[in-house]
Amino acid sequence: MSPDFFASRWAQRPAHVTDAGHGLPAGFRAAAAAAGIKGGGAVDLGLLVCDAQDAVSAARYTRSGVLAAPVLVCRDETTPNAMRAVVANSGNANAATGPAGVQAARAMQRMAAGEIGAEPGHVAVASTGVIGVPLALDGFEDAVATASAALHRGGDEAFNEAIMTTDAFHKRASLEVQLPSGTVRLSAQAKGAGMIEPAFATMLCFVQTDAALEPETAELLLSVCVQRSFDRISVDGQLSTNDTVILMCSGESGVRVAPETEDELRFGEALDALLRMLAIMIVRDGEGARRIGRIVVRGGSAEVVERCARATANSPLVKTALHGADPNWGRIAQSVGAALRGTAPLMLDIAIEGITVCAGGIAVPYDITALNAAAAGPEIEYEVGLPGAGFETEVLFSDLSHEYVTINAEYTT
Repeated sequence: MSPDFFASRWAQRPAHVTDAGHGLPAGFRAAAAAAGIKGGGAVDLGLLVCDAQDAVSAARYTRSGVLAAPVLVCRDETTPNAMRAVVANSGNANAATGPAGVQAARAMQRMAAGEIGAEPGHVAVASTGVIGVPLALDGFEDAVATASAALHRGGDEAFNEAIMTTDAFHKRASLEVQLPSGTVRLSAQAKGAGMIEPAFATMLCFVQTDAALEPETAELLLSVCVQRSFDRISVDGQLSTNDTVILMCSGESGVRVAPETEDELRFGEALDALLRMLAIMIVRDGEGARRIGRIVVRGGSAEVVERCARATANSPLVKTALHGADPNWGRIAQSVGAALRGTAPLMLDIAIEGITVCAGGIAVPYDITALNAAAAGPEIEYEVGLPGAGFETEVLFSDLSHEYVTINAEYTT
């Protein structure tokens, strides 16, 4: 993790959180190897292990109607709150591969379990890459054995490398968290750059801590933090088949995070900041993205503000304007109007970087020089006010670039 991990104004570092450099919390080891999926000796299989036999876990998965085989195996065949290892591959999503794909995911699970001496139900499986291609396991057994032999606390970088596909950079961190009851470590590795819009999340993310959490606490904190991070991002409005987020707790620090305590509050703040910054990094990657935006919509209905925020974040016109640093607020007005058909005359307010450009549905005078300068920054904030009050939502989104089109036009060729 670089010193400027919390490099966005939209993800603030809590005062009790500091950079722990690299490496995993106590009780965790990781490594990676080449399984032959990508070819050329590329690292494409990662193994992450919690050595604590009584590890506590929590997980969230995609709600896509087309679930990848590893998601099915994790959801249906693991012990939800007792997973202590992850075996993951890149280069092949093992999605839309039918019963053979499920068998392949189970085989990955069994191989990893056998190497680390765990029950298969305690091992999560994750895959990412091309959809609809059978997953060949020819090199998996050797790769899992190689990774198992190389497991160490500094293996988080190699593990992160193993789960990357079109990612332009690593997305990982290791934090030290000061709690009233003691100091714990919190780390995470994520991947994601395209096919990003959540229901709940569109990516892979694995989180580790040496704090001791009850299963109910882990579930609660992961759920709340996912809603404020991965649930609030979009690159292209496309929901993945493989989304997986897993939190594992070793308890090796000896610090217990009890429910409804100051420890729980501060740990939750650290987890929230970590996942939110990782989510922003996914948007910033965005397969060729130059800028990222944040749309905030306020109004009198939860459903309406959410609909308008999503429509704006996923509008090709808004996204291309963002890419070109063009403060064309008419694109925003159009996307909101399209989301709220039949509501004219719509009394909406629009501001870009705090500069009001529309009030009550009518253009107002503004300083075009200041607006152009604001639109040229790396992070642009848009605000939309709708009739009524009481509800507010946000979506963080990437621009739409020439490189995004190139990457996805040539993804399998």
